[in-house]
Amino acid sequence: MKKNVKFKGQLKLYMQWPMFLILLLLAMNAAMYALDIKAGILMSIFVCIYTAIVAVLYYYNKQILINELINFATGYGQIQKKLLQELEIPYTLLDENGKVVWMNTAFKDVVGKTKDYKKSITNLFPALTKDKFPVTEEASCIHVTVDNADYRVEMRRIMMEYITESVNILNSGEYEGYFIAVYLFDETELNRYIKANKEQQLVAGLISIDNYDEVIEGVEEVRSSLLVALIDRKINKYISGIDGIVKKLEKDKYFVVMKQMCLEQLEAKKFELLDDVKTVNIGNDIPITLSIGLGAGGSTYAQNYEYARNAIDLALGRGGDQAIVKRKDNIVYYGGKSKQVEKNTRVKARVKAQALRELIENKDKVLVMGHKIGDVDSFGAAIGIYRAAKTLNKPTHVVINEITTSVRKMIDGFIDNPDYEEDMFVNSSQAKEIVDNNTLLVVVDVNRPSYTECPELLQMCKTIVVLDHHRQTTEIIENAVLSYVEPYASSACEMVAEILQYIDDNVKIRTMEADCLYSGIIIDTDSFVNKTGVRTFEAAAFLRRSGADVTRVRKLFRDDMAECRTRAEIVSNAEIYLGAYAISVLSKSELDSPTIVGAKAANELLNIVGVKASFVLTELNERIYISARSIDEVNVQIIMEKLGGGGHQTVAGAQLDCELEDAVKLLRRTLADMIGEGEI
Repeated sequence: MKKNVKFKGQLKLYMQWPMFLILLLLAMNAAMYALDIKAGILMSIFVCIYTAIVAVLYYYNKQILINELINFATGYGQIQKKLLQELEIPYTLLDENGKVVWMNTAFKDVVGKTKDYKKSITNLFPALTKDKFPVTEEASCIHVTVDNADYRVEMRRIMMEYITESVNILNSGEYEGYFIAVYLFDETELNRYIKANKEQQLVAGLISIDNYDEVIEGVEEVRSSLLVALIDRKINKYISGIDGIVKKLEKDKYFVVMKQMCLEQLEAKKFELLDDVKTVNIGNDIPITLSIGLGAGGSTYAQNYEYARNAIDLALGRGGDQAIVKRKDNIVYYGGKSKQVEKNTRVKARVKAQALRELIENKDKVLVMGHKIGDVDSFGAAIGIYRAAKTLNKPTHVVINEITTSVRKMIDGFIDNPDYEEDMFVNSSQAKEIVDNNTLLVVVDVNRPSYTECPELLQMCKTIVVLDHHRQTTEIIENAVLSYVEPYASSACEMVAEILQYIDDNVKIRTMEADCLYSGIIIDTDSFVNKTGVRTFEAAAFLRRSGADVTRVRKLFRDDMAECRTRAEIVSNAEIYLGAYAISVLSKSELDSPTIVGAKAANELLNIVGVKASFVLTELNERIYISARSIDEVNVQIIMEKLGGGGHQTVAGAQLDCELEDAVKLLRRTLADMIGEGEI
């Protein structure tokens, strides 16, 4: 075999240079003959002797040199093999199919196998399937666990041509095979320290008593201090029980600090304090509810506190009686099942009205925008803001794109009416042309940017006001200078009607405008049946005094025969899921506003005995719209939030981009999961 071994590269050139020197000597010998024949003969004898010596030395010493080189290479290879065999990092070689070819001692110790093991690596590490192998020469990485030990597995291709390119006795030819080198890096200790560090991170929190004033007013004065003491004891016991610290900031506010591991315990038990504090009763008619906002995962303590502030604001904006955990990349909701308690004081409405007045007075023009596929409440609230701005002598425009059947009769009364401008209503394109740096945008009946009539206006306008009665979600209009979101309100029209009473003493609502506002309250409360409070009737009374007529409003909402038949068909085709949830669908329909009909059908389904909640799914413009309704037993708002929607405890909805059948399956699965987890 050694005879077949050849030199190459610099070594080959070094061994052949005496041969090249012979050619030079022959040339010199020829020149000598031209000068002197005797000298040429003498030179020839010298060249022959030199050639003989070189030949003898080359052929005899070549074998000796090759033997020495092979012995050195063999010893060097054994050293490399020994070092690799005893390498502390577990290392193995696989063939193209993942079969073990060779493994070092450290790898054998990890997997508990001998050197004779030649089976697939997948048998040792189920996560290392063939599709996880590297497809290029770049290293790939995957994390696995073996016997409670965590490993980072790095894999790299080793092409066969790299192995054979420096070996003369092997010729790889066109062979494109490869090996896979696998390294295991033990990360067990590192992961343990990372986990311990994460568990020790501090979490900031804020706790607020939602209805402190209302509860205190409802008990005797001598018992109020005892009631407060009981609440304090509940909160302190709950937080100290998880090794946390609580500090009372105000009469109804607390600051909380705890470890991350404690927060995980609270989340696992879904914040039992929310239900526990409701058991405090020493004669108070209204149960006590709390809002909890916690911030975690921030890079600094200050950032966690800011997260906590955002979380508590969101919890209060959603009606209270819930805990919200805000992290850098997500927000998690807990609770929120109780019915919101109406605030009897109008101080907040008056303050918001004065703030809105100042904003309108400082701007040159006003744009009013509701949500997509506008309904009566959205349109009525927009008309109310239009009247407020016109009273303050500001050019005002209402942004509306699609006119649904529910508002067509009302909007027809404004079009071609000499009392109103021709450009009172504008579409999105026209609104974009109107906007300038001194334009006020008022958003009504919606607080989610993607649901607005024209989301682009939110970026174009520097001054934005939000007036809404829907519970807030993760998606909110963040750049609003004035936000008035009250989930306890029955409708946006109720809120606007209150604002109109305080924004200016000279406000005179015209009859048709009063009808629009009154209609919004009628529709959203289902004729004063749902979410109706004292302030709802007070707002309705104000509108009645302003000229709203019940008979005219009733005529506005009479259905045609096609809508009545469709609604009856939806009700008749409804199925009762899990014995208490009515689900029905309305596929592609020729109706102008099928979603409105679906919402009305959902209300009618609640009249069936035993139905706790109703859901009507309507297909429109390749989207699925869900109308969810309940009376008081089920919070449909948290159900719709699971599907990306929102709303109120008894009135909610969602939009899905999928097929109708898939939407029904998703709704059923969501209901089953939430019931199984005790969320509803």
